[in-house]
Amino acid sequence: MPPEERPREEGQREERHDEERHREERPRTRPRAERDRHEQGHERERERPRRPALDARDAARRAARHVEGLTGRAAEGVTSLERGKDGWVIGIEVVETRRIPDSTDILAEYQVELDDSGELASYRRTERHYRGRGDDRA
Repeated sequence: MPPEERPREEGQREERHDEERHREERPRTRPRAERDRHEQGHERERERPRRPALDARDAARRAARHVEGLTGRAAEGVTSLERGKDGWVIGIEVVETRRIPDSTDILAEYQVELDDSGELASYRRTERHYRGRGDDRA
């Protein structure tokens, strides 16, 4: 190897050695861009809206129990279910008067509002009708 190339080769080796030593001395941290992405991810987690304590199925069950407890009548079914700003709005249907034949039973629909924890916020009867005729009012 010609003598003029040797010093360049040795100089390159020294530079590599210095770079390796510098890497070893630096504290091991994430690159800035990766660190920023990681921190932004944590901020997104903190900003994420809180998940409600009740899911739709549990809200409907609780609403039916509240109506049964307040009216003394068993719930026939859920007629509507809507997630509100601070809880749930659920429609519950009950048999108010049993008749023979059952197509002449009088049904009522109650609108129940629950907060996020499933506590009753309000309830009211919104409609009454014969089982056989959903459009006619009793």
